[in-house]
Amino acid sequence: MRFLHVVVVAALVLAAAFVYNVKFEATVQAERVVKLRSEIRREHDAVAALRAEWAKLENPARIQGLAERHLPHLRPAEPTQFDTLDNLPERPPAAFPSAGSDPIGAMIESTEGDPPTGSVPAPQGSR
Repeated sequence: MRFLHVVVVAALVLAAAFVYNVKFEATVQAERVVKLRSEIRREHDAVAALRAEWAKLENPARIQGLAERHLPHLRPAEPTQFDTLDNLPERPPAAFPSAGSDPIGAMIESTEGDPPTGSVPAPQGSR
């Protein structure tokens, strides 16, 4: 009978330890949930503040005031400012020399066989 009592007491102690462990884990998880909810609330507040600031910044009256203050010399384009393509000036002369004076192009055209790569020099008797 005493052995049975010892087993039952040991089972009760183990059950109490298990219940305590479950309660402790539940408390930890509850604290984590509270922390996450506060972070979410803080992020929602930050988003709301940013949306309010964005609405203030994109206010058309504010943008119009900034344009009038900082860009007073700009005016809308007038129809007399446009012209036809026939009245465009001639194309200026070429800014770059012609292909005949290109030293790299001439070197590429003058090579026979495989062009040099510059990585490893070819052996003297290979060509």
